[in-house]
Amino acid sequence: MTLRTLPFLALACLAGPLAAQDASDAARVHESVLTLDTHLDSPANLDRPGWRITDRHDVLHDSTQVDLPRMIEGGLDGGFWVIYTDQGPNDAEGYARALAHALKRLHQIHDFVAANPQSFAIATTAADASRIAATGKRIVYISMENSYPLGTDLANLEAFHQLGLRMAGPVHNGTNQFADSTNGEALHGGLSELGKAWVREANRLGIIIDASHAADSSFDQMLELSRAPIILSHSGPNALHDHPRNLDDTRLKALAAKGGVIQINSLFLSPDKPRPTVEALLPQMAAAADLAPEARAALMARWAAANAAEPRSNTDFNRYMQAIFHCIDLLGVDHVGIGADWDGGGGVIGLNQISEIPRITEALLARGLTPAEVEKIWSGNVLRVMAEVERVASKR
Repeated sequence: MTLRTLPFLALACLAGPLAAQDASDAARVHESVLTLDTHLDSPANLDRPGWRITDRHDVLHDSTQVDLPRMIEGGLDGGFWVIYTDQGPNDAEGYARALAHALKRLHQIHDFVAANPQSFAIATTAADASRIAATGKRIVYISMENSYPLGTDLANLEAFHQLGLRMAGPVHNGTNQFADSTNGEALHGGLSELGKAWVREANRLGIIIDASHAADSSFDQMLELSRAPIILSHSGPNALHDHPRNLDDTRLKALAAKGGVIQINSLFLSPDKPRPTVEALLPQMAAAADLAPEARAALMARWAAANAAEPRSNTDFNRYMQAIFHCIDLLGVDHVGIGADWDGGGGVIGLNQISEIPRITEALLARGLTPAEVEKIWSGNVLRVMAEVERVASKR
């Protein structure tokens, strides 16, 4: 009898040697499939004095969730490493500052890969993922969360593409020159004219369009305008929790109908809770970069302890899997993936650093997915989208 033929509740109740065997089988499957997460905010940690991606850290010590030792332990082959830029004023000075920040982060990503050629490699095509993984190196695709740094000159998007950018979202928290945001002013009624041109340019270049953080109206227009499938790199289903960052089932079905994928976020799956200790530390965290190394390390330890003591919500591992299962049941296994928002606020009770992700594979198998279907969730679906984006770009 296979895992596929056993009811989920029966699997959940298994104990003793058979359950241990199932866990061993799940570990082998996890090790054998190609695993990618589509939203790693970890490049932001490269600004921390003395912090290195090759050192082992712990979320309970410094609040960081991803590094090379924990990627190896958790079996994460790589993913999309984010150039994140906070939204600022929509004017020439704001654009200039944002561009300088984005270029710095882009170079930091290239720098950590160049400094560790035995462990990491830049990927720019869908085919690169399996080739790099076969060498034992970790895969580094580059993405941009918030295209605000591009200003009003789309030539900047081509420049970032030439330097490895392969996924981009137009907007983050706050409406900008390209699009309305989920939590920003409804200024454009969706995409601006510049935003529509941004979609066309992303298609021309072969950049995956990421609609996470975009207002529903912006999502609708990106889906309509794009000649290639789009993705949600780190979003959730509104059916589990009514939150602006989550999408309703009708829009998720529309995404899937055009070949797109939702990569399931670990945020906003249940109501947020009060966090007085965390909030009290926010002013100090804002000035952390100005502290001496010892003081900064002590503050980071306090910050990590506060976050552990006061989680954002009651969302736990089972709730996260419920979001994944909802989307699989709604859309099918070809349109769901993993984008938990590591080092960007993500993580839940029981799944709080990258070393713990084998639990996801174990739960998928227990639900009845085959190893081939598990690999679709972990990497196959986003790589299919990427290959189609490349095909569309080649026809320009």
